[in-house]
Amino acid sequence: MASLCILGGVLHACKPKKAGHIAVDDDAAKQVYVAPGHYDEYYDFVSGGFSGQVSVYGIPSGRLLKVIPVFSQNGENGYGYDENTKPLLNTSFGFVPWDDSHHTQLSETNAMYDGRWLFINANNTPRIARIDLKTFRTAEIIELPNTSGNHASPFITSNTEYIVSGSRFSVPADYENGDVSIKDYKTKFRGCVSYIKVDQKTGHLNLDFQLNLPPFNYDLSHSGKNESADWSFFTCYNTEEAHSLLEVNASQNDKDYILAINWKKAAEHAAKGDFDWKACKYAHNVMNENTEQATSEILNKVKVIDTRKVNDFLYLIPCPKSPHGVDVDPTGEYIVGNGKLSANLPVFSFKKIQEAIKNHKFDGKVEGINVIKYEDALHGEVQAPGLGSLHTEFDADGNAYTSFFISSEIVKWRLKDCQIEDRIPTYYSVGHLSVLGADTKKPYGKYMIAYNKITKDCFLQQGQNFAKLHNSMTLVVIR
Repeated sequence: MASLCILGGVLHACKPKKAGHIAVDDDAAKQVYVAPGHYDEYYDFVSGGFSGQVSVYGIPSGRLLKVIPVFSQNGENGYGYDENTKPLLNTSFGFVPWDDSHHTQLSETNAMYDGRWLFINANNTPRIARIDLKTFRTAEIIELPNTSGNHASPFITSNTEYIVSGSRFSVPADYENGDVSIKDYKTKFRGCVSYIKVDQKTGHLNLDFQLNLPPFNYDLSHSGKNESADWSFFTCYNTEEAHSLLEVNASQNDKDYILAINWKKAAEHAAKGDFDWKACKYAHNVMNENTEQATSEILNKVKVIDTRKVNDFLYLIPCPKSPHGVDVDPTGEYIVGNGKLSANLPVFSFKKIQEAIKNHKFDGKVEGINVIKYEDALHGEVQAPGLGSLHTEFDADGNAYTSFFISSEIVKWRLKDCQIEDRIPTYYSVGHLSVLGADTKKPYGKYMIAYNKITKDCFLQQGQNFAKLHNSMTLVVIR
């Protein structure tokens, strides 16, 4: 099964000999046709945005197989209306039967999908849900305290030890007393990254610890693989720590940061007591499969590691400019930073990052956190690939595919030398994209799916032929 983020698309690298519109050329439709009673090759788990749900599509047919109710009430089956499921939508703010869901993540074993669980974030009222893939039903929802905008979520480690989540916006922590003036942004507002432990047998979620971080915006994340499996990577912007006229004041620095966290070492600090218990309120809701009755519990404290005091497990890497996605290739060696406002695409080397840490090749500190020199971490730059890079996906042959929402295209390039191989227009502002299996150490898909960031119009693309597929998806064959 393949887990695909919302708003994405699938890419095709070669140019067909004959290119026509689907209305006059049905070759594209024939290539993706799946007869009734036959199975698709893949499942596409698509988050529903403001619907708060997850949709399951068959690929390549594009048929809607199921809508899984998660964060919103669903009249079709009574989810969130009947007394059995109402507790799943409880929060510390009361009953919240809606949300904005963004990213789907499948559970993994040894950096390969294992088909046990699907995780999905709620962006507005910060929550993470676990869907049981035996039943395709929501089994558990946990709320995240000290978090504003749960966008960098729920990115899992390579053996599903942890779900990793970051606060999109820095805010005063829940345990701060009283109102905090926006004028005190740089001193009183804080970033937050959460590590939610996953029980390997049951999938049960437990908020293990949180990191108290500088007041940046933590946008997106990915965990490493193989040699980098013990690390999490986050993009950070608004390193200016601005709080007014953000379109101008939060875009002054030529470079922002990627935050690299050795999560295994952070967990060791939490286990040996290098944290403070902080008061908070958050809901943990669980569906009992035997009784089919959900229960809700309000918890009132969390372990917080203050990185101004304990910071030997995290590092900042300069990244041009206002980075959005950070993506790790199947080998775990290359980390791609996608700068929305950058003309070039930086590719960092995990080996070089480790060498810089070992040799103490730092360029100052931010609140006690060492900053690695840009050149010492850099593998290379893709020169002038496009405008507005957002996300990068990978195939099994050392190629990368990056979406550009301003120049409206997907660009194929080589990881080894950062040279461009091909590009294809999307004719819309493309956002997320996914090669099937690309988040694993062995991508296996022959398709890429790309999503319209703005209008959510959706087409099926085979070569240069377009056909309407469904809202927000484009399918392209990779050759």
